[in-house]
Amino acid sequence: MINLLPPTYFFIYLMAAILLHLIFPIKTIVQAPYSYSGAIFIILGAILNIWADSMFKKRKTTVKPFEKPTVLIIDGSFRFTRHPIYLGFVSILFGLALLLGTVTSFFAPILMFITLEKKFIPQEEKNLEEVFGKEYLDYKNRVKRWL
Repeated sequence: MINLLPPTYFFIYLMAAILLHLIFPIKTIVQAPYSYSGAIFIILGAILNIWADSMFKKRKTTVKPFEKPTVLIIDGSFRFTRHPIYLGFVSILFGLALLLGTVTSFFAPILMFITLEKKFIPQEEKNLEEVFGKEYLDYKNRVKRWL
C-alpha cells in the first residue's frame, strides 16, 4: 500500500475544492467583500508552512510523519502550535473556501482536518513521545495541537 504524505492530500483537496466549486456550485454562503478575507488565511497559511519547513531544514530532522525525528523543535512557529504545517494546510484550504464562497468548497478544509487528525497526527505524536519522552510530554502539555 502506498503511503501518501500530507502535501499530497493537501493538493488533492485543493483541486477537489476548485472542481466541486466549478461543477457543483451549491449555494454561495460567503459573498464579496467578505469572501476576500480568504486571502488573509491563504497568506498566513503559506507563511506558517514556509516558516515551519525552514525549521525542519535548519535542524536537519525529518518532516515526514512516519519517520523518527532526530530533533524536537519547540521554537519558532512550534511555540504556538504543535503542527504548524498542518495548520497551514487547513488555513490555506479554508481561505480558498472563503474566496470561492460555495458550500462545496468548504468540504476541503474539513476533510483535510479529519485526514490529519486520523491518519497522521496520532502516529507522529507517538513517534515524538517514543523518541523524546518527558521532554515531548512537557511540550505537549504547554502547546496545543492546533491553536
